[in-house]
This record gives sequence, C-alpha cells and structure tokens, in this order.
Amino acid sequence: MANGTPPPILVAGMHPGSLHPTREASRLLAEAEVLVGGRRQLAAWALLCGDTCQIRLRKQIPISGPLPPILEKIAKARAEGLRVAVLADGDPLYYGVARRLIEEFGRDAVAIVPNLTTLQVACAKLAMPWHDMETVSLHGRTDFSPLFAALVRAERVAVFTDAVNDPAAIARALLERGLDGLFMNVLEDLNTPQEIIRRLTPEEVWGYEYSPLNLVIIERSYPPEIPMALGLPDHFYFHERGLITKQPIRAAGLAALNVMPESTVWDVGAGCGSVAIEASILAHRGRVFAIEKHRRRAAMIRENIRRMGAWTVHTTRGDMPAACINLPTPDRVFIGGGLGGEANEDAGVLETCCARLASPGRIVLHCILLDSLIRAKAHFASLGWTYGITQLQASTSDNLAGDLRFKAQNPVFILWAEKP
Repeated sequence: MANGTPPPILVAGMHPGSLHPTREASRLLAEAEVLVGGRRQLAAWALLCGDTCQIRLRKQIPISGPLPPILEKIAKARAEGLRVAVLADGDPLYYGVARRLIEEFGRDAVAIVPNLTTLQVACAKLAMPWHDMETVSLHGRTDFSPLFAALVRAERVAVFTDAVNDPAAIARALLERGLDGLFMNVLEDLNTPQEIIRRLTPEEVWGYEYSPLNLVIIERSYPPEIPMALGLPDHFYFHERGLITKQPIRAAGLAALNVMPESTVWDVGAGCGSVAIEASILAHRGRVFAIEKHRRRAAMIRENIRRMGAWTVHTTRGDMPAACINLPTPDRVFIGGGLGGEANEDAGVLETCCARLASPGRIVLHCILLDSLIRAKAHFASLGWTYGITQLQASTSDNLAGDLRFKAQNPVFILWAEKP
C-alpha cells in the first residue's frame, strides 16, 4: 500500500454460463488476497485455478444477502492494505455490483475488467440485434411499471428476472394489463449443458418450470393500431355521447398540469381516458391512473389503452374516495368531471384529491358549471394555495355549403392550483 492509499478493488466479470474470467482478469485475480462474490462465482473460480491461486487468499466473502455488511467487510480489508477482488457475472457495470461499489468507494478506488453480458450472449443465440433494445431489471421490484413503460417505447425489451418476478409472473402482468401480439423468449442456463431457449406467447409461458438463471426478451409482433401523440383527434378515441375532453381543451389542461417525466398522475373522472393517455406520453418514466366509476366508460378506457399501446396507464374503476385508497400518492391530479351535483359534493372528490396530492404538487380542474368553479376556487383559497383560472372557448372548422364554418364548443374554466 503506497502512500497509505489502498490498492483498487478489482471487479472481474465472468463469462455467462461458463463463468470463465478473461485472461487479464485471471492474471489480476491471481494476486487477490480477499475474494468476494456469489457462491456460484467463488466455486467456479476455485475450480478453475485449483490450489495455485488459493495460496495468496486470506479470506473469501460470499455475497448471500444485503450488500451493506459486505461493503463494510471490503472497507475493512482495504484499510488493512489487502488486495480485494470481486467476482461478478458478465459486465459488472451492466445491472451489476460495480455501480454500488463505485457509489461507496469512488471511481478511483475501483478497477473493472468486463466480460460479455448475459444480454449479449442471449441476443447472439437468437440472432437478434440489440442496439435499440430497451432493458428492464425487475430485481426486488413490487410493480412492473418500468416494463410497461419500456414496451411503450420499444419493439423488443429484455427483462432481468428474480425468484418472484419470474417468466410466469411477467406473463401474468402482461395479460392482466391487456397486452397482445407479444412473444416471450425465455432463455435459461445460457452456455451450460442445461441451456434451454423457448419462444412462447404469454399464455403458453405458464405451462413450464424455469431455472432461476433466466432472461426474458419480449418481442412485439405488430405496432399499436394508433400511434400515441399529443393532441390526437377526438374521433380517434372510443367515447360515450361526446363525453371526452375536447382536443383544444385537453392540450391547454395538460399544459397547465405541467406533467414531468417521472410524475405520478391521477385522471379523476377519466371518461374515455384521453387525458390520461396523453399525460402518459409526458410522464414516460412515471405512472398514470385513470379513475372512472362507470363500468362502460372504464371498458372504453381499457380499449383505448390497448389500441394506442398506452401501457403505463392503469384503469381504476370505482367511486371516489374509495377508488383511490390503494393508489400511490400523486404529484399531478387532473379532474375532468365529478364536481357537479349534490351526489358528487357528498363524495368529497376535490377534498380527497387535495389531501392526497404530494407536496409540492399541482392539480387542474376543468369546470363547465359556475357552481363547480366557485366551490373549487373557494376551497383552494381556504387552503392558502396559489391558484389561477383560464376561461377557454374553442371553435373548430366544420363543412357547410361547400365551404367552412366555425362550430363553437362549450366554454370551459381551467382552474389550476399548486400545493406548497
């Protein structure tokens, strides 16, 4: 240890399946005094090097649980001036342990010798280009939102699984969300004698048992019927008796809502889901919930989601406030309906949304009735929130007598407020 500086931590990638390190990594691993890795990697290295490399080793640290205790042991070994090496699968910087080591010890304290990634090997087996493929890790996750977001953006998505989020769980999530036209390539135990590669529909995936070492690559066989875009014409959406936030008002409302890429959005009284679907374009790394109490309209939302491939939008059917009890806290709330009439006053829609809104957060209402506008304005004033109102009336062209006329839409009050 020169000048009191511990030697860098070697992070060596091992080839998927065979668990062979590169020649350079083997040379450096032979000098290690402390070896860290999963039990599978440690056993593979011991078999490869035999007794020759074990002479220098003072200890082995298996990774078999949370990383913080392992990092403490690595820090202690470095403080003693010992050479530490960490074994990892494939490229340690690609969904691997190297990122956590860099966060803990800094870039200068880590030396990385990569190998092929599991994804590279899998795509080679399938003869599938992967430069434009989206990649998602479901390790330790409790929701599949990143997977749905990736399926909106890409025709092929690679999914790293775990014991809970296995191929069957992925297939179930896809079917429950209503995705169709998909194939799942399930690759197990790559580059081993036990290697199995299957190309299955989500319905077929449930018929098999899978090795814990698996990777799933999802392929979309055809694009959505209607490509998603901001400002889609109203007739692109299935809707009931004109119950849709019209295109010009929708655009103004979304602008007032100021949706961010990672926003969690509630669309309350979603109707046909037009606002929720277009909000999902803006919240492309977030989550969008279309809340609608009417069964028929909720079915229309689901069909619009399917036709447009808006898989990050989740349809929630039920009355407020009960419908939102189990939903994640939103930082953006849009209320397009549900404030007018005595029944809705009793439901406390506005009060519930304001209480659940994250701080800071933004809420936007579209009001047609003056009573709704006055009551909402008074509520925001009582909370001491900053708010503003825009009155908008759009007129759109319509054919008449071989020419065009302008057909007026109902005036709408767009009321926005910010929760400090």
